[in-house]
Amino acid sequence: MSADTEIRQKIKEVIIEELMLQETPEDIANDTPLFGEGLGLDSVDALQLVVALEKHFGLKVGDAEKAKLILRSIDTIADAIENPHQ
Repeated sequence: MSADTEIRQKIKEVIIEELMLQETPEDIANDTPLFGEGLGLDSVDALQLVVALEKHFGLKVGDAEKAKLILRSIDTIADAIENPHQ
């Protein structure tokens, strides 16, 4: 498993565990939207997710606009973790 695949797998596991979702990591595609028609997360989930990402990956999401960009999908979260200063 590549480091790229590994981090995406870990993100999925954290999301499922922290938000108590019924899905498995295999149920979530890397490009599935996390909110709306995709996974169906809401604003409360977003807050929990921001805290979980900081706790597990050290990713700080400074403001709502940045959060909208980062929390779109597993891919966008992984990109933010791998390139924190973009």
